[in-house]
Amino acid sequence: MARKKEISRHIFNQNKIDKLNIKIKKLGIYNQIEATKFMNLRLFSTIIIFFVILYISNFGYIIAPIVSILYYYLFEKLLIDDKIKKRASKLEEEAMYFFEVLTLSLETGRNLEEAINVTVKNVNSELSDEFKNAIREIRFGKSLTESLEDMQENIPSESINNLILTLTQADLYGNSIINSLYNQIDYLREKKKMEMKAVISKVPIKVSVISVLFFVPLVLLIILAPILLNYL
Repeated sequence: MARKKEISRHIFNQNKIDKLNIKIKKLGIYNQIEATKFMNLRLFSTIIIFFVILYISNFGYIIAPIVSILYYYLFEKLLIDDKIKKRASKLEEEAMYFFEVLTLSLETGRNLEEAINVTVKNVNSELSDEFKNAIREIRFGKSLTESLEDMQENIPSESINNLILTLTQADLYGNSIINSLYNQIDYLREKKKMEMKAVISKVPIKVSVISVLFFVPLVLLIILAPILLNYL
């Protein structure tokens, strides 16, 4: 295994490996893969696809390079980038409820660590699992601040990371954060509304495109069918 890693480090730039590792962390605590394994899989599967197309197609010398290059660049986008975007959206949906429960726990007079403990026990979500992992790290000797800072590396949403930063500052300086949390929860809610409005506003455009591609040719065919039949 160590030998494979050494080979990978000779093939791939260390800076690219580090950047990919940062991306992979955004997939969450349950979806960790090694950057070198991922890059090896992408490289060797691209080579296999290249030679398979080259062998089976009469125009393989043209098609194989094009398909291989597209596959190589889409591989990371589909398996990592797109998943990160979906995860960010999912976590932001979960965050509204999670941080509302956390804020209510703080309002009862609990300190931050106690409030997080109560919240993760009562909220079942992927975001809650991230906080559970942070609490687990505290039991192994980390401070709450360190655990929350490490947790930010696993979160692909800037909005949630701002909330975690608020928690970190509260743990460091003992600030009251209840009003700040409510404000940021409201911001997440408004952001979700704006995203829904953006999706709805695109619907007429999509309908227009579908109409042009499918319904207009069909109508033309119906109109011209009698003329074509007479001609035949």
